[in-house]
Amino acid sequence: MKITFDPKKNADNIRDRQLPFDDVEKLEWSSAVIIEDVRKDYGERRFRVLGYIEDRLYAVVFTPRGDAVHVISFRKANSREVKRYG
Repeated sequence: MKITFDPKKNADNIRDRQLPFDDVEKLEWSSAVIIEDVRKDYGERRFRVLGYIEDRLYAVVFTPRGDAVHVISFRKANSREVKRYG
């Protein structure tokens, strides 16, 4: 799977969360929960994903761009998400 992202947002995420967007490639997509985010019009389709990398649940927001997954957000799942989806 091809992963793309904004380099500045990636640098910010590394600084703030110690998580590079490249790590989204490690996500176990086959068992992930993927939900389209229709809360508002973003100008493009957006999806929220909860999936595992090794033993940890992560949350990703992405938009499909051609044959790539364009990462918008990547973080550790919060306790509420872990309780519900973990």
